[in-house]
Amino acid sequence: MSGSDQPVVFLKLGGSLITDKNRPHTPRMDVIRRLAAEILAARMNDAGLRILLGHGSGSFGHIPARRYGTRQGVRTEQEWRGFVEVWREAVQLNRIVVDALGEAGLPAISLPPLSSTVACDGQVEAWNLAPVRRALEASLLPVVFGDVVFDSQRGGTILSTEDLFSYLAEQLQPQRILLAGIEAGVWADFPSCTRLVEEITAASWNDLSATVGESTAPDVTGGMASKVRQSLELVERNPNLEVFIFSGEIPEAVEQALTGKHLGTRIRAS
Repeated sequence: MSGSDQPVVFLKLGGSLITDKNRPHTPRMDVIRRLAAEILAARMNDAGLRILLGHGSGSFGHIPARRYGTRQGVRTEQEWRGFVEVWREAVQLNRIVVDALGEAGLPAISLPPLSSTVACDGQVEAWNLAPVRRALEASLLPVVFGDVVFDSQRGGTILSTEDLFSYLAEQLQPQRILLAGIEAGVWADFPSCTRLVEEITAASWNDLSATVGESTAPDVTGGMASKVRQSLELVERNPNLEVFIFSGEIPEAVEQALTGKHLGTRIRAS
């Protein structure tokens, strides 16, 4: 199978993984560099591997986003100033991540959602994906990230990486979406975290949803429960898709996940 024919793998590096979400403007540079090396190793192991990378905003974008209520809508002068502040924070972290990827030897290129995407009531309405497709065809590593966007109903809003992946999955048809965070997967007893859920389907989620928690750190786009709900909606629309939620804190976990190993919690249609 040639690289252009090989399915795309979506990988998200969670904001809680690449930043200290309890300390503003604090990237975890050692973790970011390690993850970059793991992505490089996976690509070297499989020359045809095509990856679309996304990352969260962590202790950069979420704090001003909560202060200004940006995700809910942007209309007043103060809220538009907040919109710009959130954008500035998101772009700052994106540059840190892309620079680290480049220093590791990866052909990473940033494709900011704000410049090519518009939303309607918090959902992607239109997105010029030609640059994303061309980047993948050229064996580059396109990088998207949670970002502010203009919204025809709300004025402005924030689209999380999961929001972006949800739209992109319909267009690019990945077989796997890998969500790397700091948790080993989905816990059945959050916050005690003693029982890891190995697999979730729509049927099993009905029993689990009451005990799976949200984020304990500032996260305007929702926590674990929100990620699971979005993932279930995705796999129900795309039955061949699998989503894995796992810990990127464990060395080589991201590399293993990219090369096909099942880690953490698997979410599938049935």
